[in-house]
Amino acid sequence: MFAHALPFAISLTFLPMAALGLAHGGWWAAAGLLYAFLIIPLVDQLMGLTKANLDPATEESRLVFHRFITWMWVPIQIALIFTVIAVLGASSHLSTFEIVLLTMSVGIVTGGIGITYAHELIHQTNRFERSLGEILMTSTLYGHFCIEHVHGHHIHVGTPKDPVSARQGESVWRFLPRAVFGSLISAWGIQRDRMTRRGKRVWHLSNPFWRYSLAYTVYFAAAYILAGWLGVGVFALQAVVAFLLLEVINYVEHYGLTRRLLPNGRYERVQPHHSWNASHEFTNYFLINLQRHSDHHKHPQRRYPVLQHYDEEEAPQLPFGYPTMLIMALVPPVWFRVMDPKVEAWKQRHQAVAVAPEAGTVAGRIGASA
Repeated sequence: MFAHALPFAISLTFLPMAALGLAHGGWWAAAGLLYAFLIIPLVDQLMGLTKANLDPATEESRLVFHRFITWMWVPIQIALIFTVIAVLGASSHLSTFEIVLLTMSVGIVTGGIGITYAHELIHQTNRFERSLGEILMTSTLYGHFCIEHVHGHHIHVGTPKDPVSARQGESVWRFLPRAVFGSLISAWGIQRDRMTRRGKRVWHLSNPFWRYSLAYTVYFAAAYILAGWLGVGVFALQAVVAFLLLEVINYVEHYGLTRRLLPNGRYERVQPHHSWNASHEFTNYFLINLQRHSDHHKHPQRRYPVLQHYDEEEAPQLPFGYPTMLIMALVPPVWFRVMDPKVEAWKQRHQAVAVAPEAGTVAGRIGASA
């Protein structure tokens, strides 16, 4: 299975981009941004879709190389962040503008690749991989994602209770405040309830928020030691870019798709048609099949190599891969023109009933104040 796993290691090609930006400055500082949002979408269009599926019953022993790709990224990401900070702290050859561009490029890598790999890891049942995912998430100041995504989003997706399910007609700019602050509030509430069920107070040291806070302290201290306040600023900016990228991806993945409220007061079970699917081959190598999001929500613990493609009859399809869709989302009139007709067609096909935020829910509280 090594040959099948190898293309997914293409994420490593982002590293020379960071090195070039760090060494030469100028527009090389934006190399990561241009690579992600210009080169990859162009190659995506040339390569097209891949609908080939591995057998979902493939034994885990045959996926060891696929798993190693996600494991190896942990030290790579930490080294990337702090090498950039150390070099910037020791040299003044880059202007402020170049530093900002370079830091944003790093954030695209730590968000687009690092958080995607973390997402894969936190869904696994063994503590080793979940811990690796936690390291990646805390390096982008978004440790609470480990709680909210697994125990919140996957349960409430497509309902008013989910702060990161985008409503039809809602722009990404209106969505982001609710997603960022709502997911944090949701994660704290979920963990508080979990602690209560275990007979422990929320401030007990077993609360993972303590680990997240300790990790943030260590990261910021290391950044300050290496480059003073410049290092602190660089670390913070890459993290903000990373988690905002994550939330824009969340916006794309579920825009306008809702689950029906059944007569018994429960929402229908999550099905493949409650997530947008995209099987653009090149981007899926970078994002380890994250775009096969319909199957991921149907089978959350299914490892990325065996996520399945769904056709239009089973799941709604995005017209482009994530990089192009993210750019489109940032321009609401373009986004609405392209996506709203698709949402309407989806409603007719699946007889979905649009739901509005309910008072008293996290989504409703944050949405009301946005």
